Amino acid sequence: MTHQSAYATRARLGLIVPPTNTVNEQEWQRMMPEGVSFHTHRMRLHGPGQQEALMRDLDAAVAMLAEVNPDAIAYACTAGSMTIPANAMPEAVSARTGKRVLTTSASLIAALKALGADRISVATPYTDTVNAHEVDFLKAHGMDVAAIEGLGIGAGGPAEFVCIARTSLAEVEAHARKVFVPGSDALLIACTDFPTLPLIERLEADLGVPVVTSNQATLWAMLRQAGIADSVEGGGTLFSRA
Repeated sequence: MTHQSAYATRARLGLIVPPTNTVNEQEWQRMMPEGVSFHTHRMRLHGPGQQEALMRDLDAAVAMLAEVNPDAIAYACTAGSMTIPANAMPEAVSARTGKRVLTTSASLIAALKALGADRISVATPYTDTVNAHEVDFLKAHGMDVAAIEGLGIGAGGPAEFVCIARTSLAEVEAHARKVFVPGSDALLIACTDFPTLPLIERLEADLGVPVVTSNQATLWAMLRQAGIADSVEGGGTLFSRA
């Protein structure tokens, strides 16, 4: 798509994030290639059993972002987009709205497969309940989960979700290193509100495997959808190889 814009000469992306998310936009801003712009809309979170409400709100958010004429729109919520199969949600929303919609969870699967990663270690900020759902999701898409561990954020209810973004980079790095099992094909750090960008290349160098994160993988999938194959600063192996 060609845009008549001084800042979106190559592509324009739409981004839907949960209401408390403050990390996704910051990391995308640092990774965004020249000539690509992105535009954000917030959407409330939905708990188990609220799939109908989620899809209704997602359609409305896509319709709002459609006004800026984006090449693609991402629903950037890892746990909230873990459907089996992964493409079920983005395909359904795309069909209903007529817009190209991607999700973080589907992007993670695409990224891991593009890297040939079958056995993975997974670090998250989540509770054991959410992690169990993530294991089911990953296994349903052919992944062998060597280890998964969360920080338990959210155990006291949704009011704790703001604490995810407040986790220091040092804490995220220590958590990721603790979880990693040698022999894994990749390290997955999941959650779009978990700060990870400055850690990707350092962890890759030390662990010797690709590191895939929610924000990195979602942007990778969006840019590739828009026909942009650039590497990005700090994007790691995913952007240089796939």
